[in-house]
Amino acid sequence: MNDDQCDLVVRNGTIIDGSGAPRFVGDVAISGTRITKVGDIGAMPSIREIDARGLMVAPGFIDVHSHDDAALIARPEMAPKLTQGVTTVICGNCGISGAPYSSPGNPPGLLRLLFKSDRFVAPSFAEYAGKVSDAGPSINAGFLTGHSTLRMQVMGKELDRGASAEEIAQMRGLLVECLEAGSLGLSTGLFYPPARAAPTEEIIRLGEPLAAYSGVYVTHMRDEADKVMESVQETLEIGRALRVPVIISHHKCMGRRNFGRSVQTLALLEDSRSNQPLALDLYPYTAGSSILAEEFVAQSSQTLITWCEPYPDYCGRDLADIAREWKCRPVETVAKLQPAGALYFMMDEEDVTRIMRFPMTMIGSDGLPEDTHPHPRLWGTFPRILGRYVRERGVLSLEDAVNRMTGLPATQFKIDRRGEIKSGNYADLCIFDPRLIHDAATYEEPTRPSVGIRYVLVNGQVALDEGQRTGTRAGRILRRCAAGTVN
Repeated sequence: MNDDQCDLVVRNGTIIDGSGAPRFVGDVAISGTRITKVGDIGAMPSIREIDARGLMVAPGFIDVHSHDDAALIARPEMAPKLTQGVTTVICGNCGISGAPYSSPGNPPGLLRLLFKSDRFVAPSFAEYAGKVSDAGPSINAGFLTGHSTLRMQVMGKELDRGASAEEIAQMRGLLVECLEAGSLGLSTGLFYPPARAAPTEEIIRLGEPLAAYSGVYVTHMRDEADKVMESVQETLEIGRALRVPVIISHHKCMGRRNFGRSVQTLALLEDSRSNQPLALDLYPYTAGSSILAEEFVAQSSQTLITWCEPYPDYCGRDLADIAREWKCRPVETVAKLQPAGALYFMMDEEDVTRIMRFPMTMIGSDGLPEDTHPHPRLWGTFPRILGRYVRERGVLSLEDAVNRMTGLPATQFKIDRRGEIKSGNYADLCIFDPRLIHDAATYEEPTRPSVGIRYVLVNGQVALDEGQRTGTRAGRILRRCAAGTVN
């Protein structure tokens, strides 16, 4: 290759650079893994050109709340994410991570939600990251360390109590090992049984090393329904005590009697963000998905089964229909279906759009790739934002929406040289048709690929070409380094 020749030029596209700045028409030159020039690059020769006339050229999307921990190893082509323009995923959310966990056999309880085999877990972060790297995923991935995983590793099955001082010290030591190896921070899932008994003080004492490693605290809060305000307050208290940024996962107000309470939660967050660093993420649907649990069923107007070990043929079925068929009360039906997962309709569209407009809201799919009949958010989250909420409803501008998927996440997680189209950054790009882009996945057919994504580049390699996956697997593990940035 000549000195003045690059590998690839994207020409004549409308560039939305991820910073939130206005769009502009220009070219993007790429050599190796990096962007080398942005703007009018003239007749610079290249090995390949992509004509992006009429298309938007954006940074590759960053899914800040994924549960792709096992999928990166089991299905490294990562079709659900690549086909919607995602080039980076953050894993280890809701307190569940693939490391550190070393008990033999299939992972129990909550871990079963993501890890069907001990093939996908490891006793150290370094060993787990090695498994992901060896699988060669098509997209980049960064990882949080899960509080619930730490509890299971140290406390075994005695999870219905707070950890002792000795157990906290052991968990803290494991967290430090993970941070040293590149973990991005600590996540909690305080709603779930493995962590529910943990008092606030346990999280604070465990998380003490985070500040020294520039880590973040990410939380599925203790309650997203009747006590959502108290849970936001607890989250903010933990962040202040640890002196680290806090990120509230999939912020919502669950159950009809809590519809509209986002007015209160967002007011508290707006008031607090001048005094402490904070952000949140959201998926653009009024239904959530998790393990099958009575308390979720009670708050849901409709419940659909997403996976079920004793009755796999019931996946996709309505819980109420199953209860009528069995002539059982819903609570009895829930018990008979266990272990299982479900999709719950329990949120208000006005809350969703209000939270979406909050300045520090990022986008995360929260998809569960191990579900037999997954929530459509696994395949459709990002195009749904750009189609339904930008083009059709005008909730966000295109520049603002792209920033929440790219530049803002890169800033919050300190991801170096990604999330923005500029010279020297890694060439993670999503090129899409703004007139056509939309989600095709539905609750009935949840694995239909989205429409309108034309090209996706990961570290300079074309991974999606004219909407078709190329088989290129150029993803990298993103690790926190000594300087505090992630690369």
